[in-house]
Amino acid sequence: MRVKGGIKHARRRKRLLRLAKGFKGKRRNCHKIAKQRVMKALQNAYFGRKLRKRDFRALWIMRINAASRLEGLSYSRFMHGLNLAGVGLNRKMLAEIAVRDAQAFEQLTRLAQAQLSKGQDA
Repeated sequence: MRVKGGIKHARRRKRLLRLAKGFKGKRRNCHKIAKQRVMKALQNAYFGRKLRKRDFRALWIMRINAASRLEGLSYSRFMHGLNLAGVGLNRKMLAEIAVRDAQAFEQLTRLAQAQLSKGQDA
């Protein structure tokens, strides 16, 4: 008599179909198709986590650029001035300062401007 392993087989399918919950049509309840769709969904989720980092960096750069242009500096010149001044703030923090504390950002732009003008004099 052979051992069919029905319980393990059912559990494996059940786990996969649980991952496919929320999908439409056969993608949700047909094991063969659900398996393919779940694999693709997991690949997209992995790739999406990488894209999210890219998107947030672009958002921070846009915010810094908008705030620095209000002070009369382009993004690239502002960042270059901060680098010359030795300011070690990352883009995320600079964007937060630009949104929440306009006075502090204004001081940073003045600092960057001073460093840029000092570099031109030399």
